[in-house]
Amino acid sequence: MEKQRCGWCLGDPLYEAYHDNEWGVPIKDDATLFEFLTLETFQAGLSWITVLRKRENFRTAFDGFDYKKIANYDAKKEESLRNDAGIIRNKLKIKATINNAKAFMAIQKEFGSFSTYIWGFVNDIPIKNTINSYKEAPANTPLSDGISKDLKKRGFKFVGSTVVYAHMQATGMVNDHETSCFRYSEV
Repeated sequence: MEKQRCGWCLGDPLYEAYHDNEWGVPIKDDATLFEFLTLETFQAGLSWITVLRKRENFRTAFDGFDYKKIANYDAKKEESLRNDAGIIRNKLKIKATINNAKAFMAIQKEFGSFSTYIWGFVNDIPIKNTINSYKEAPANTPLSDGISKDLKKRGFKFVGSTVVYAHMQATGMVNDHETSCFRYSEV
């Protein structure tokens, strides 16, 4: 018998593997949280599968999402990223990623880790929603509105409420797996 999955990932092996192994799993590791935040930033206005297909290229182009290195990128590195056909070459999103790396480290300095900061919004406990169809899942919530506002206040770019909510879903802060999905009770 085939596993029951969320409807949004069906039909693409890469999407299904991402869904089965990563999406919605609580992430507390700062390096991985930064990777997801960066990928969500680049996804703004595009489909997630577009970003997912370029994920390895992003890893290579952005030094394995090493935020300490990214925070120190210079104009030459920015230009090489804008010319890298393997990633999404949006000048503003590239600049935002460099900026966000600096803001990310400022949060680490203030809170001890980005994980402590971001998970504090849910008291370190994932929100478990009851979604029957992925089409019922919200694009944002009052909580993602608040997190977005706080991130922007701290200098982050491209972190609107929808981007933040997608980040919350991807990193397990909220469980939006469909209730019939095999992963719903696992995460």
